[in-house]
Amino acid sequence: MRKVIFAEFGGPDVLRLVDAEEPHAGPGQIRIAVRAAGVNPVDWRVREGQVLGAHPVRLPAGVGLDAAGVVDEIGEGVEGIEVGDHVFGEGASTYAEFAVLGAWARMPEGLTFDEAAGYPSVVETALRVIREVGVRPGQTLLVSGASGGVGSAVLQIARDRGITVIGTAGAANQDYLRGLGALPTTYGEGWVERVRQLGRVDAALDLAGSGVIRELVELTGDPHRVVSIADLGAPEYGVRFSGVAGSVPDALAEAADLISRGRLHIPVEKSYPLAEAAAAHIDSRAGHTRGRRVIVV
Repeated sequence: MRKVIFAEFGGPDVLRLVDAEEPHAGPGQIRIAVRAAGVNPVDWRVREGQVLGAHPVRLPAGVGLDAAGVVDEIGEGVEGIEVGDHVFGEGASTYAEFAVLGAWARMPEGLTFDEAAGYPSVVETALRVIREVGVRPGQTLLVSGASGGVGSAVLQIARDRGITVIGTAGAANQDYLRGLGALPTTYGEGWVERVRQLGRVDAALDLAGSGVIRELVELTGDPHRVVSIADLGAPEYGVRFSGVAGSVPDALAEAADLISRGRLHIPVEKSYPLAEAAAAHIDSRAGHTRGRRVIVV
């Protein structure tokens, strides 16, 4: 099978598309014929060698956590799923023609493989940081870097829970944020004052790692009301850095429910073939994403 790997840490040029042995499902796992794989910032952070504590890596290593596809192998002890089912979930080395998943759910009706591949890690992260920041219905949540995959999910989940969201993003994405139910404003000079004009901030999330932790603490008045998933220096300000996943099966179940009820939709901004994984990483690292990027197999 074809698979994207890297044999050394570094830039996108270390990625290689190679012929590799097919993986097989162990106990409690399933294998899928991958139709699409989600592109997440953690993918290129691991490739660069940034987050080895949370994601220990043995080289050469595969790339990717999220995928959607067709079940073709079922491990011992797995029930409630059959060969041929369409699923989305989280596993390892998903930039490949076959991948083993440790957590999955059936794809909601009407969802394409490309769309489904963009949800697993994104929704788990969104649910986790909303929980960790402690924002409640009736309160206002500020989201810095709101137009990407996690931001898109946070905005919609918060809206479903009765939480008001102020979102920052580039000028081109203001209407996109507004369409997801947020009060949008641009980042850049004067952004703190623009946020204040939109209302009081009860809690804040840093999703972009753009050096705004100090300002988020200032706006909320309490470092414990701020959570970052992108700035490793956040703890210097007393802010929690959230990098360890919670229950992915629970997140997938909630994602499927929200999608089925029409309460969650994350568009695919761009898709790439396996051979262009490096380009996907370059674009992901550059930011300014509206929704999700995926690898199509």
